[in-house]
Amino acid sequence: MTSAAQLPKDLRDFYEDPAVPVASGTPRSLRQARMLASALGTGRARTILDIGCGDGTAAATAAPLLPGHRIVGVDWSQDALKRARAHLTYAIRGELSGSGLPFGTGSADAVLFSEVIEHLVDPDAALDEIRRVLRPGGHLMLSTPNLAAWYNRALLLAGVQPVFSEVSLRGIHGRPGKEVVGHLRLYTARALREFVGAAGFEVVRLEGAPFHGVPRPLRPLDRLACARPSLASILLLHARKT
Repeated sequence: MTSAAQLPKDLRDFYEDPAVPVASGTPRSLRQARMLASALGTGRARTILDIGCGDGTAAATAAPLLPGHRIVGVDWSQDALKRARAHLTYAIRGELSGSGLPFGTGSADAVLFSEVIEHLVDPDAALDEIRRVLRPGGHLMLSTPNLAAWYNRALLLAGVQPVFSEVSLRGIHGRPGKEVVGHLRLYTARALREFVGAAGFEVVRLEGAPFHGVPRPLRPLDRLACARPSLASILLLHARKT
């Protein structure tokens, strides 16, 4: 979601490549949607921005749990938006830096920010812009891979590059996995709490979620790790604009 004009050409082209995965796992999307539905409660229809919506499948998965609310998908990738429009009623182009998002100050009730922050060159500017468009007390639902996931701790002890981390946009080096997805920054649970709090949000809740890429024999362990977010594969954070 960094401004296309500010991205190096190879990074901009990387995110416009249709072969680059833009969807996350369904279990994470459902957990995040349940957290948001609980936060919003009942009452008037709300405006929810799914910033970095990718192909729209995550928002489409969440929509049945958020009936009556308007979900607007936002992405700067034209290819992603073409695919998102097959799943979402509203899908528009927007950037988190440069000219900013095409929404007025305090116009959104909630922001879904799923598996985006790890791709950003300037996450500080991104949270500033999200805070601008949220109304006072508005909700931020952020998810990102956990650098300190239970298996990453073991991999580091063995001298292996952690899962989710990448040293190149051209190939996998020194870690398990087959897909290059363009991760630039990774967070532990503690770092994420501190970072979001310093950006002017009150952290309400932090949960863990499983990762769909974990080998099948290890998935029961991955689900168990969700009970302790600092060990979970995916971090799900709910914060409110102060």
